[in-house]
Amino acid sequence: MDQMYRLTRHVYDVTRRYYLLGRDRLLDKVVTTPRSATLEVGCGTARNLIKLARRPDPGLLHGLDASHEMLETAAASIRRHRVPAPGRPPIVLRQGLAEQLDARRMFGRDEPFDTIFFSYCLSMIPTWPGALEAALANLQPGGKLLIVDFWDQKELPPAFAGLLKRWLALFHVHYRPEVHDALAELGRSGRAEVSFEPVARRYAYIATITKA
Repeated sequence: MDQMYRLTRHVYDVTRRYYLLGRDRLLDKVVTTPRSATLEVGCGTARNLIKLARRPDPGLLHGLDASHEMLETAAASIRRHRVPAPGRPPIVLRQGLAEQLDARRMFGRDEPFDTIFFSYCLSMIPTWPGALEAALANLQPGGKLLIVDFWDQKELPPAFAGLLKRWLALFHVHYRPEVHDALAELGRSGRAEVSFEPVARRYAYIATITKA
């Protein structure tokens, strides 16, 4: 991961803004209060956490990423944007693998998180089943797991969708149907309530998972 992002981290936010659609719609679903605890898995440059930190009541914000390089950029970006506001708890960043998430060991928390989210990250994790299970294990009953990721582009013109998929492949990103299928199965299992909503004609989807 460090090798992948050593150079691209410096232009990540500029380039990704054009094709990581739906991120702000996902953030709108994150409920924060003075006592809430939110975690982004695969926080990257902390772009999403910085947006949450600007809320009147952001609560406690945490970020986990596998890349030391990305976390350096994230910490610098947090300082540059001067968030959170003075007197509020800092955004806590930790290096680690998504499938090894442990709220107590990594973040010193005695309680699980209220919200955990993945923004165009879960499908890029080779060990995504473990990452999904770890997120659920570290989520409060009734808590929300939110995911935005690429979908199948079935509602886009076929020629455009084909070009789009080839272009996205240049950035090592693509739709993984097995991830979407696993989320749907999670809903059928009774372990959680799962709903999907499309982004830009099935360019991407937002999954809302409420832990039972």
